[in-house]
Amino acid sequence: MTHIKVIIPAYNEADSISHVINDIPSNVNEVIVVSNNSTDDTEFNAKKAGATVLTETNKGYGYACLKGMQYISEQNKKPDIIVFLDGDYSDYPEELNKIVAPIINDNIDFVIGARDKKLREKGSMTVPQIFGNWLATTLMKLFFKAKFTDLGPFRAIKYEKLLGLNMEDKTYGWTVEMQLKALKQNLTYTEIPVNYRNRIGVSKVSGTLKGAIFAGIKILSWIFKYSFK
Repeated sequence: MTHIKVIIPAYNEADSISHVINDIPSNVNEVIVVSNNSTDDTEFNAKKAGATVLTETNKGYGYACLKGMQYISEQNKKPDIIVFLDGDYSDYPEELNKIVAPIINDNIDFVIGARDKKLREKGSMTVPQIFGNWLATTLMKLFFKAKFTDLGPFRAIKYEKLLGLNMEDKTYGWTVEMQLKALKQNLTYTEIPVNYRNRIGVSKVSGTLKGAIFAGIKILSWIFKYSFK
């Protein structure tokens, strides 16, 4: 039986985190919520919903993801697949089995849940998000002949392949770093269209001008860094 663990970075997602955890399919072996210095009831609500809760005091999406990976590396039984999922309830956690299916059935290394326009709730992605995704994926197509259409955070990857990527970005560049390194290492990959809805609460990245600008700069810097390697 395939061993699956889910890592959920979360910063002040007290209102949404239990919904996310409760909607994750029962075949998942462990749900790991990494509280990224939350000051609300995120940790309490996540524990109450049955998740393993870790705390990462360094703020940054990548910091939280790396904390989850470190925890897994210290366990005796290693998973076959790692799924990354946001804690704001914008994704549909019940679609997880659809995301991991290409890995289990077709031996694909890496799967992105692509937020297809037809499946997106109105207003669920901001204009900067939509433009940033288009620009990043267009540049990856131009420089690396990639077939990505999205930088969606809902994604699954074989655990051993994830370790081989040597992930290092601590903040906004985590998702694009993973995709670029997957391309560089010739991992097999595919995208699965997923539903996407308006998140609970306000985004800490796309919800602010500062966050959107810094995220855009970080994403582009990773692309240009790898295009000249």
